[in-house]
Amino acid sequence: MLQEQVIYRVLTAALETGADFAEIFAEDKTSGRLEMVGGTLESSLSGRDYGVGIRILQENFSVYAYTNDSSEQNLIATARSAAAAIRGGAAGSQVMDLRRTVIDNRHVIGIMPDSSQKKRNIELMRRAHTVASGYDSSIAQTKIYATNQLQNVLIANTEGLLVQDTRVYTRLGISAVAEDGDQKQSGFSGPGSYAGHEFLESLDIEDHARTASRIAVTMVKAGYAPSGRLPVIIDNGFGGVLFHEACGHGLESTAVAPGSSVFAGKIGEQVASPLVTAVDDGTIANAWGSLNIDDEGATTQRNVLIENGILKGYLIDRMGSRRMGVPSTGSGRRQSYKFAPASRMNNTFICNGASTREEIIANTEYGIYAKSMGGGSVNTATSDFNFAVQEAYIIRNGKIAEPVKGATLIGKGIDCLSKIDMVGNNLEHGQGMCGSVSGSLPVNCGQPTIRVSEMTVGGRKGE
Repeated sequence: MLQEQVIYRVLTAALETGADFAEIFAEDKTSGRLEMVGGTLESSLSGRDYGVGIRILQENFSVYAYTNDSSEQNLIATARSAAAAIRGGAAGSQVMDLRRTVIDNRHVIGIMPDSSQKKRNIELMRRAHTVASGYDSSIAQTKIYATNQLQNVLIANTEGLLVQDTRVYTRLGISAVAEDGDQKQSGFSGPGSYAGHEFLESLDIEDHARTASRIAVTMVKAGYAPSGRLPVIIDNGFGGVLFHEACGHGLESTAVAPGSSVFAGKIGEQVASPLVTAVDDGTIANAWGSLNIDDEGATTQRNVLIENGILKGYLIDRMGSRRMGVPSTGSGRRQSYKFAPASRMNNTFICNGASTREEIIANTEYGIYAKSMGGGSVNTATSDFNFAVQEAYIIRNGKIAEPVKGATLIGKGIDCLSKIDMVGNNLEHGQGMCGSVSGSLPVNCGQPTIRVSEMTVGGRKGE
């Protein structure tokens, strides 16, 4: 993507005003997206994004600049413009000899995405529409999308790193809307993978379509959720988004280093129930949130965050490493060359416990069963969160009873962790896009079925 001599000269220019480190991130990305509404193809988009980002560090001060003009003259000018913000005086560190590193590829790609697959993708989307729309007469609309992305990156820095990688992502999203009088409810299923076209071919598309429609139909006919302090069972898979948002972001060095996380300074302390072990793992083969290397060129790894309730570690990028005095965990990520990297999650999950889902439900006299989670918000400084439940049911006498809509889960992540009193043995992962300071990124959120002994549930009082 860039010649080594050009990389060397650009990095040298970046150090001219006294910086102690400089880095180049070059990206060449192609993407495609098909959208279908009501069985009709509404849009077919494809694009290519190419550019180079240059980051310069002086101790804990950082400057970032980017350009889509990769000529040597422009890159050197961009580096010097960014370096002008560094007040180190004379030229700083020297660029070490670049050493090209060959990475260990963990992800087998069967069929690389290309435009020739468009017709087949439309066929698969129409199958999803047919099943979803035919699920029940109350289904008023379906929306299906299929996306693919092929990203080539080159990362080089003044410590001599020179590495390239290719990343491939594929996802299918199915949304269904059900109507009952003036009531509307939606359901969604969105499987994704670090994989090529073979991923779409391997999916049980009919099952995902039925899932989206089942949620919509069940919820549109449901009564309203009660409110109050109740036991809450959160199902496996994307139920892990609660941990991801309410706790995971607070374990990123972006929040920990400046002390703006409730988890700052708590290594070695009990922060969760002894039943809870939580991990962020960027190495899982073909998982939606995995990478061979992070966007700073560091090898991704399996990072134990919480073990048997004890806080064991944080997610650290290069800047976090500098500020906290600990090694990088391979957690520096960015959406594209237009963003400086920051510490981010990959595949974050609560590990398996000893109970079955059936045992957890049977041991709950009364409460809420959150079968499918929706969106929410969190304050990382306090771990306060508020999450909508996409599909919920009452638990009564140890059994799943009637469905309820409008449920929200409210609380503090650190309090919620301490009140997990049952953990299932059915770990699964769900896929999502996570937004933060370095852009929107593919992540897995996972967990087995868990029970929180008491949470604030927002609903309709007295229902």
